[in-house]
Amino acid sequence: MMLAKKKIGMLLGSLLVCTGLLAACGNKDAQSKKTLNLAVSSDLQTMDPSHASDTTSMQLLENTGEGFLQLGKDSKIEKELATKITTSKDGLTYTFTLRKNAKWSNGATLTAKDFVYGWRRTINPKTTSEYAYLYSGIKNADAIMNGQKNYKELGIKAIGKYKVQVALEHRISYFKLLMAMPVFYPQNQQAVEKYKSKYGTSAAKTISNGPFVLKGWKGTNTSWKLVKNSKYWDKKAVHLATINFNVVKSPATGLNLFQTGKLDQTQLLGSQVANKKKSKDYVLNKSATSIYLQFNFKNPTDSDLKAAFNNANIRKALSLSLDRTQLTKNVLSDGSLPAKGFVTAELAKNPKTGQDFAKQAYVKQGVSYNSVQAKKLWTKGLKQLGITKLKVSLLSDDDDASKQTAEFIQSKWESLLPGLSVDVQSIPKTVRISRSSKGNFDIVISGWGADFSDPITFLNLYQAGNSGDAGGYDSETYNKLIDTINNNPSNNELVRWNNMVKAEKILMNDQVTIPLYQRSNSFLQNKKIKNMIVNTAGPAHNYKGVYLK
Repeated sequence: MMLAKKKIGMLLGSLLVCTGLLAACGNKDAQSKKTLNLAVSSDLQTMDPSHASDTTSMQLLENTGEGFLQLGKDSKIEKELATKITTSKDGLTYTFTLRKNAKWSNGATLTAKDFVYGWRRTINPKTTSEYAYLYSGIKNADAIMNGQKNYKELGIKAIGKYKVQVALEHRISYFKLLMAMPVFYPQNQQAVEKYKSKYGTSAAKTISNGPFVLKGWKGTNTSWKLVKNSKYWDKKAVHLATINFNVVKSPATGLNLFQTGKLDQTQLLGSQVANKKKSKDYVLNKSATSIYLQFNFKNPTDSDLKAAFNNANIRKALSLSLDRTQLTKNVLSDGSLPAKGFVTAELAKNPKTGQDFAKQAYVKQGVSYNSVQAKKLWTKGLKQLGITKLKVSLLSDDDDASKQTAEFIQSKWESLLPGLSVDVQSIPKTVRISRSSKGNFDIVISGWGADFSDPITFLNLYQAGNSGDAGGYDSETYNKLIDTINNNPSNNELVRWNNMVKAEKILMNDQVTIPLYQRSNSFLQNKKIKNMIVNTAGPAHNYKGVYLK
């Protein structure tokens, strides 16, 4: 049975988020060491864990809430609300024992029923959660998403006040990694039902159970703050009193603020990286984020484009005409790396040999540059279609990196592929996400930041029914293979791994998508910032233990 999945092709990692820390300028007293100013490159969309899908929202939820487990340094799983975890011999039942001193920011005690309520609310089709698909594999989740069972039949139940039992339909090798994600956090029923559809749309309509609480966000403004949660069970480990946030989209502005002592960390782009790479403050953070081109297979702007995108020769010509090394080295110059495939490098290793997934699944033609071969395939494809010209719109975000990437692609395609004209449309990210999810595009520069350290977080996107591929790719072979991977009937991790390699090779051999580069972020960072945890996949920003020395 096909899984009903919903997901926005958003830029989780996003990819293009600029996270910065600002130390209070010129203030040397004790209070200045308890206040940070953070810059993000995109607006806060929601504080509802059932609906958050953008990086800024995730960043705030990760620090105002918590679940059973959290990701520590190097993506190591650590206990959070869970004090004990037991697993049945068959791997299908998890029992979490909760700490008894956890509270909500309104003073209410956090109990097992808060997890049951939150999970049921998220999986309920009426909620239309963008991340509900991650519940696949939990007992009855797929049937609920397909409308075949009631959401209250989800495999989660409270055993008394402080134990939660979760039943799975099959083993999920990355289950504990999932538990660190906000979509699996508990939710306070009283608050959610009080604010209804407005829950999470402003600071006043949000409740927290994590190290910080949100203040000053009215739903549309571009500045807000986190303050230390006085009701948090582990407040002694929280060193910061206040974290101020401001939306800063321009790298030039960020660099100026850093150089004038007002910013403790700022992202670098383009020539900034080359100019500052030898600075003692330079930091490079790799990200498990893939930037790629997504085709609209079902509903582009005209019938010629639909036929073209469904022609393998055309897709391969478009890919072969792009020199990814030139893009990353000479255009972006931010430390990003040419794509080795759709799944990013250094995300996961073969359980038997330790070989990196991207290396084992590598398909050279899927990510290489060959202008001669590109022209041949382009000519062949046009002839098969009976046309001599194509006009395509290329959709991108309006930040600097996205616009530079779009202009590079436009230049390469128009200069190397006769008869092709490209109209670049650079728009705000929120608008781009909306258009992408509705299939309102020809080709879009999209991106995906890994939810957890497993290749399936990428491969799921191209299974039919997953709105992460709103372009409508639909391969019976690929769909069945992804079902097999997710269900893992043999409970053999090596078999599952090899099937994921097969899936990646299907995407690359048929050029279903065009991977461009793996995102890396270059920063200038003040040495005073200590204990900052940054992970390449999953929840990436943990400010609980951060302090200024």
